[in-house]
Amino acid sequence: FWPESRWILEPQGFAGNIVRGRYYSDEDADGRALLGQVKERLAELNEGAMIAANDLPRYGAPMAVRPRLGQGGFRVLVTDAYRRKCAITGESTLPVLEAAHIVPYIEQGPHATSNGLLLRADFHKLFDLGMITVTPDYRVEVSPRIKEAWFNGKAYYSLHGQRLAVLPESETDRPNPEYLRWHNERFVA
Repeated sequence: FWPESRWILEPQGFAGNIVRGRYYSDEDADGRALLGQVKERLAELNEGAMIAANDLPRYGAPMAVRPRLGQGGFRVLVTDAYRRKCAITGESTLPVLEAAHIVPYIEQGPHATSNGLLLRADFHKLFDLGMITVTPDYRVEVSPRIKEAWFNGKAYYSLHGQRLAVLPESETDRPNPEYLRWHNERFVA
């Protein structure tokens, strides 16, 4: 996002044939130098932004949104069925818990508790991306794509193969095995 005149040149150790990218740490000289250059440019950018901020619009044009009818009720039912705890971790900090559809609403998935999981926001995002799923016997599966794409995921891989931490007490509210199979067949590889 900087003009070409402010671009940062690649460090000496950066090879032109790197395909996936390269990570730098602020614990080594190249990493410290890069971080310093980024901070310098951000400071310049922020100085200019403070002066011009009052002259720029702060919001875009209003737009119509088509709400998903029944979404609020679905969230309440799923949150209640899971006793306000993340199905995978047992986390109970309500602001970070979200009702996830197993079969997405856009794919004709119903707003039924049996098509829902209460998940911490990061797990919900990974579930929707197909990088985490739950098997019909209620075990967590984590895709190797997390490590392949981001060279990370230790916190997620530690849960691979574990049973869900929380399930609804009522059998009819538990995740429908057919919905879970649907998710398993389309995601996590």
